[in-house]
Amino acid sequence: MDIKQWYLEYRIHKNRPGLLGDIASTLGMLEVNILTINGVEGQTRGLLLESDDDEKIGLIDKMLRNVDSITVTALRPPRLVDLLAVRHGRYIVRDSDDKKTFRFTRDELGLLVDFLGELMKREGHQVIGLRGMPRVGKTESIIAGSVCAMKRWTFVSSTLLRQTVRSQLSDDEMHDQNVFIIDGIVSTIRSNEKHYQLLQDIMKMPSTIVIEHPDVFVKETEYSYDDLDIIIELRNNPDELIVYDTFTTMYTDDV
Repeated sequence: MDIKQWYLEYRIHKNRPGLLGDIASTLGMLEVNILTINGVEGQTRGLLLESDDDEKIGLIDKMLRNVDSITVTALRPPRLVDLLAVRHGRYIVRDSDDKKTFRFTRDELGLLVDFLGELMKREGHQVIGLRGMPRVGKTESIIAGSVCAMKRWTFVSSTLLRQTVRSQLSDDEMHDQNVFIIDGIVSTIRSNEKHYQLLQDIMKMPSTIVIEHPDVFVKETEYSYDDLDIIIELRNNPDELIVYDTFTTMYTDDV
């Protein structure tokens, strides 16, 4: 059988001495390899496992569910959020109503960059929307994620240096493996016909496209929220409101 990875997560009710050792020994006797172990948010522990026998994984599930000290909360092929939870020891906050929306605060930039990097490694067309107030770290996170994914980034519109609105890109810049960065406010307020045609061409490419201020982009263009595969919200603190009327006027003048 093929070797597969599994994510095991359990909540600890009684953290007695030797608990982890007992679980690790059980996995070892069944020849299930432990690739990574980390505490995940308090009394929860996550393990990334590797096995070539699905029946052994099923047996482990039955055995651990009879251990009074713990409650198994997950045993499944690892999702991206599982892999990041094991690496960073914390789960990404996900919107309870809109499952494609993920929330971060500025003190979680390392986790955000890792998340973006893993997303950017994926092949094919995907559009990521990134919400956040000015100077919270949106563009820097996108660039750092591109570096993690070992991909080149291309600014289609941006305020990083000056308000940049591109009307054309070189052949190297229009490569499918590039990450395209669009500022949704700049592209709509300062757009022209050539720039909008370039946007339409890029939105059809089998590439990763990251749109800052996606709500303005959706409001002012033909695109909808259905065109966004993932939405990321970045705040200075969990209670910060992301409102556009307080800072869109700064885009009407040169920076």
